[in-house]
Amino acid sequence: MAIFRTVLTGGILAAATTVAGAASADTWRYAFEEALDEVQGKYAQKFKEEIEANSDHEVQLFPYGTLGESVDTMEQAQAGILQFVDQSPGFTGALIPEAQVFFVPYLLPQDDEELFEFFRTSKAINEMFPELYAEQGLELLKMFPEGDVCMTTQEPVKTPEDLNEVKFRVMTNPLLVESYKAFGATPTPLPWGEVYGAMQTGIIQGQENPGFYLESTKMYEVTEVITCIGHNNFTTAVMANKDFYDGLSDEDKELVQNASDAAFEYILEYQSGLQEKSLENIAKAKPDMQINILSEEERQPFKDKAASVEEAFVEMTGERGKEILEQFKADLEAVK
Repeated sequence: MAIFRTVLTGGILAAATTVAGAASADTWRYAFEEALDEVQGKYAQKFKEEIEANSDHEVQLFPYGTLGESVDTMEQAQAGILQFVDQSPGFTGALIPEAQVFFVPYLLPQDDEELFEFFRTSKAINEMFPELYAEQGLELLKMFPEGDVCMTTQEPVKTPEDLNEVKFRVMTNPLLVESYKAFGATPTPLPWGEVYGAMQTGIIQGQENPGFYLESTKMYEVTEVITCIGHNNFTTAVMANKDFYDGLSDEDKELVQNASDAAFEYILEYQSGLQEKSLENIAKAKPDMQINILSEEERQPFKDKAASVEEAFVEMTGERGKEILEQFKADLEAVK
């Protein structure tokens, strides 16, 4: 597998380099982890629209799979083959361990107004994280939420005990592994491209994603129950290759920042009611699908289990992670 992946990545990089060579100096390449009609794709299209409406630059968009898996597009962004990349902190956890703070369960608020204002004003996001991303050759442009994460399983989940021995797919993220261990499941890191088949064949029995993604990827076809326990909101980060960004004129830097801001406000508005609509569409597509939104009382045992995950985050990330977590909490308190 290691040899195959090296060959595959090399082929993808070569193909991307060919694209880069064929593009004009004013063509910028932007890859993301979802399809064009999903949340990251909608953000990317708005970003492209703003750039092209206010400059002579062109933005080429590469949806998920066109340039490989998440690890491939990150390598290409760091190498400068891509100018922009959208990737969840779940996949950048190995590069930037502190970014795993987004996966501490029950840290982010359920209220959309509080959540959105947190992403707008957070010192941790807007001042501390850019320094961490810069160390990895990346200019952090924007972080934004994508929707309340729900679990899909074959059997109902009402308590952590119901996840006992359930093989649960997680991103290759150490803190997500700790989260689902705490919840009682058997976390199984797996690339997204393998998840549908693994659910279908029973290799895994559970996975998590926002409602819109459960609908668009038809994950409901290979699962029986959706359970929302309010433990997280999927977060993603839009980045530029730092050498590319630093080499831009002041005018073009302002252009990129303005496009990022416009796309950010657009994507928050786009998400209004999206979770509810997606779950309704799933129920229509599969009438016998169980969709359970746990009450506050039912969520409490999961919250109790989650306390250990915060401790694990601090152990993984040390003093710098502790500072991020403390600032996170201060920022969240400020928007209540």
